[in-house]
Amino acid sequence: MPDVAAGPKQLRRLLDAVTGLGSGLDLDVLLHRLVASTVELVDARYGALGVLDPSRTHLSAFITVGIDDETVARIGEPPKGHGILGLLIVDPTPIRLPDLNRHPDSFGFPPEHPPMTSFLGAPVFVDGVVYGNLYLTDKAGGGPFTEDDQEVAVAIAAAAGTAIANARLHERTRELELVEDRDRIARELHDTVIQRLFATGLSLQGAARLAQPIPDLAARIESCIDDLDLVVRQVRSSIFELHPPSVTSAGLRQQLLDLGDDVADALGYAPTFTFDGPVDASVTRELAGHVLAVVGEALANVARHADSPTASVRVRVVGGELEVVVTDEGRGPGDGRRAGGRGMTNMAHRAEQVGGRFAVEPGDAAGTRVTWQAPLP
Repeated sequence: MPDVAAGPKQLRRLLDAVTGLGSGLDLDVLLHRLVASTVELVDARYGALGVLDPSRTHLSAFITVGIDDETVARIGEPPKGHGILGLLIVDPTPIRLPDLNRHPDSFGFPPEHPPMTSFLGAPVFVDGVVYGNLYLTDKAGGGPFTEDDQEVAVAIAAAAGTAIANARLHERTRELELVEDRDRIARELHDTVIQRLFATGLSLQGAARLAQPIPDLAARIESCIDDLDLVVRQVRSSIFELHPPSVTSAGLRQQLLDLGDDVADALGYAPTFTFDGPVDASVTRELAGHVLAVVGEALANVARHADSPTASVRVRVVGGELEVVVTDEGRGPGDGRRAGGRGMTNMAHRAEQVGGRFAVEPGDAAGTRVTWQAPLP
């Protein structure tokens, strides 16, 4: 640290700079403040922070102080860490040079770059790993940077490492809070809105049967049911957008089982599921979204139209293809089930989107079999 007797004012400036770094939670603002504070403390004309890429072999970002935006634009592409700047990448220890142009590793400057002479560099460590390097050039008065200047730069770099780690943690916390909000909204949509819409649709379906003697009234009720089906699909789509499946979330198997629990009340029983092949490992997130929508629609049709005592879902991966089969033992596809309804059209459209196939046909003994197939990537 600088000599107390020689610079109490300098120590106060250093303390203010460190305190300022600790309060900067936005990472971009923090990095710029780091460079600006160090430039002021060591009386440099120019300063920069080069942020290392994940491989730590070159610079992926370059924050500058002392050069205006117009000059930066004229210089062109920012440095990647060659020449003098690369010295700290190879050996992350502080370095001082009275004239960087005379160093054997100097590459010179690109056109439009301001001339620079004295040089001071210090690495910035975050959680024990080199995050980037702090570069200072052109000491005020034309002389070289001093040992005290180097100690100040190292002290600022150390404080910056802690501040950057805190900023990263704060940013991660905000991301987690956003995810929690999205999860909460998705749960509320799923547990309240969809269930109420589904129950309303079932009630309207019963009213439609009572209204059969009045064709116009029955047709209007059926139209309302179709509209409710569309709203349910739109809400489900919004839920998937709020909380899409990821590598850390439940796989397709578990999501389908959860879907079965969701429709159990409407069916009056839990549907059975059979899985064959590496379903979770083979099905992409996009394709999984189609499968969930198709199975949900097929089971909703069973609840509304089939009057079936059972429903089963088989999902299998075989020969580079995904096959989903939903069967019931109720009324067949031509007896009580709305052929050509929006749900069927939607399932067929999803098959077309992925280059697959869709079919609705009578079951082996009774009921209906829905088959939906899609090629695997």
